[in-house]
Amino acid sequence: MSATRTETDSMGSIEVPAEHYWGAQTQRSIEHFPIGRDTFVWGRTMIRALGLLKLAAVEANAELGTLSLDADQVEAVRRAAREVVDGERDGDFPLVVFQTGSGTQSNMNANEVIANRAIEVLGGTMGSKTPIHPNDHVNRGQSSNDTFPTAMHVAIRLELHERLYGPVEALRDTLDAKAKEYAGLVKVGRTHLQDATPITLGQEISAWVAQLDAALAGVRHAEESLAELAIGGTAVGTGLNTHRDFGSLVAQHLSKLTHLEFRQATNLFAALSAHDALVAVSAALRGLAVAAMKIANDVRWLASGPRNGIGEITIPENEPGSSIMPGKVNPTQSEALTMVCTRVFGNDATVAFAGSQGNFELNVFKPVMAHAVLESARLLGDACGAFDEHCARGIRANAERIDHNLATNLMLVTALNPHIGYDAAAAIAKKAHRDGTTLREAAMASGVAGDDFDAWVVPADMTHPA
Repeated sequence: MSATRTETDSMGSIEVPAEHYWGAQTQRSIEHFPIGRDTFVWGRTMIRALGLLKLAAVEANAELGTLSLDADQVEAVRRAAREVVDGERDGDFPLVVFQTGSGTQSNMNANEVIANRAIEVLGGTMGSKTPIHPNDHVNRGQSSNDTFPTAMHVAIRLELHERLYGPVEALRDTLDAKAKEYAGLVKVGRTHLQDATPITLGQEISAWVAQLDAALAGVRHAEESLAELAIGGTAVGTGLNTHRDFGSLVAQHLSKLTHLEFRQATNLFAALSAHDALVAVSAALRGLAVAAMKIANDVRWLASGPRNGIGEITIPENEPGSSIMPGKVNPTQSEALTMVCTRVFGNDATVAFAGSQGNFELNVFKPVMAHAVLESARLLGDACGAFDEHCARGIRANAERIDHNLATNLMLVTALNPHIGYDAAAAIAKKAHRDGTTLREAAMASGVAGDDFDAWVVPADMTHPA
């Protein structure tokens, strides 16, 4: 049996590996774009989205009667597209992100795989384009310029719902439970990395919860713009060579297949030439990364030590932290999460710049934009899930250290302001710090009665308005 078969396209003939379903245009992309092949091959979500789009397209074309195929042939195309959706053909999608900026090769990859698989189902010869043609049938009424951005929107929404929202919501709920658990535990507040007036550990953690709530709301709001699809615009947004109802029908079928609401874009010219929706989603993911960075850093500061740092909380000890220092354990989940955040920041810079590069009727940075947003969503979901499971759930208050730090906190002097004035209170704090005494001792040396100090300086009373 031959190791290759001959496939043809408008450029001529080319040899394709016999065991794979892709065709001539896919093979040309493999040979012309050997860029990041070990790292930037399309993942499952984008392949699945392309399969969903092609399945929705064949259903729409069948309804409109625009396919010159009999019922068995249409069913063969359906079957092949479903296999792509279900992951049975993942090995036949070898292309990398760095290809043509419109995603034409990836669109043709889907067309060729589905056409060849349908031909095989029907008992034909792969590569013959008979009775199923990758362009005339699988790509009927479509252009890469509208199919690829449509698949981008579908893939990103699937990634958000299936990979991001759940883990972030779970982390949010874990932290909310911790905030409630430690609502009454008074500790030192800190501003400028310096001691400040008291706060409860619950209040401190509640800020993390609020950040996650706001960031998630931002992502969900940005996601709404992904419901508008470019399908039906074909090459430049005019809808040339497609039925006027094709785009809206494809959107309806995609809604049924994904259980997410999709609709044809109100302006197809913008849908092809600009990808502001991806820019907005990427920016929202950057906002989530900002919140995650703050949380992860606060956790590792609070857990620093264990004996010579702040040490006000403990976190799970997951693995040895040093190859030379025995017994050392590091805040590795915080480190991993913060590294993910920096990657998301970089991806967002890529998306913002790429989004600004639309020229006339087409933006030709589509693949790298899709990849960057998908990677950000996937990384944040995975990292937040790991941080929740292996760190946040195991956060425990170190009450002894918290009480010690609170007792020596010079900023408790702030409670004296209403009674003796700012300047006199400042002098007491400076005296205590200079002399190495307690704040109470310095206050009494400055003429404040001990009973008055005890009545005025109550840390718990300082965690809310008077």
